[in-house]
Amino acid sequence: MSIDTLKAEIADGYGTPAVVIDLDRVERNIARVQQLCDAAGVANRPHIKTHKSPVLAKLQTAAGAKGITCQKLGEAEVMVAEGLDDILISYNLLGTEKVGRLGRLLQRASMTVAADNPTVIGGLPQAADIAGRQLGVVIECDTGRKRAGVETPGEAVALARAIKERPSLRFEGFLFYPTEHSWPQTQRFYDEALEGVRALGLEPRIVSTGGTPNLPNVGNLKGATEHRAGTYIFNDRMMLDCGAATLADCALSVYATVVSRAAPERGILDSGSKTLTADTGALNDGFGLILEYPQAKIHAFAEEHGFLDLSRSNARPGVGEVVRVIPNHVCVVVNMVDRMIAVRSDKIVDVLPVAARGRLV
Repeated sequence: MSIDTLKAEIADGYGTPAVVIDLDRVERNIARVQQLCDAAGVANRPHIKTHKSPVLAKLQTAAGAKGITCQKLGEAEVMVAEGLDDILISYNLLGTEKVGRLGRLLQRASMTVAADNPTVIGGLPQAADIAGRQLGVVIECDTGRKRAGVETPGEAVALARAIKERPSLRFEGFLFYPTEHSWPQTQRFYDEALEGVRALGLEPRIVSTGGTPNLPNVGNLKGATEHRAGTYIFNDRMMLDCGAATLADCALSVYATVVSRAAPERGILDSGSKTLTADTGALNDGFGLILEYPQAKIHAFAEEHGFLDLSRSNARPGVGEVVRVIPNHVCVVVNMVDRMIAVRSDKIVDVLPVAARGRLV
């Protein structure tokens, strides 16, 4: 089947905008990162917040991933319901409702959670009590990204002590999400924190690093046991921009239809902020790469309108033409839709539900 035939089949059978994944590329991406982790001697614990699909998570574990990472409890609940186990939730969990759900989840699966403050640690024993088993906790550490995480090794050691003082909790180690350039700083942080927790009689079982842009750095932290990457399964324009992927690695595109060409140098796609998202990251050149017209620019959005600037493009699409867009940030795009159309060799082979879509709690 040709790509033009595939476009027509998707537009006629499913409508646009449609999120389409190339399973051959997905599987190559999974194999590439698994091989990278294996070669570095660290376990692969992929982050499922990108694809939100138990089907794809099982492809990752079948390829050798030791477990998975989830950002939210709702994602973990979906994954456990489909038989996945050994789950790290890399997010502070607070409140009676979440702690109760965590306890019920811990009854069914091996769970580890992250914490970066005493308030979170103080609530976690309730989950362990509900489950009737210890809950593993890793300490999230900031080494330059300035997001979540303690900022000093001393704080990390203090939290390890707080975990040790609670019999229903188990200190598991450290969680890092370095910038691409802060790995030396991360090593110094880890070495000092390791010395501190060993003085408490503790030993980290998990030392977790993260990020698809950090894949070239996998194994560079001496003592690391695993790496968490998510975006690599599909890749996107941000990954192209930072050098973490090539166009041949981009496994997801949004099929969109040109619905208006009111003037020679402009047009409208049927994909606006509710499809492609307004997340530009560090990009300053529009909201997606149109494969058929790479010089065209999606320069602005309404909710259901993608505004095309065609002034730089010699070839220009007509009304009714279907184009493929590599989004800026694929993780957000997937969370916008209920299904992904799976293809191989330009032929539709499956439709995958985005089972953990919208699980923000």
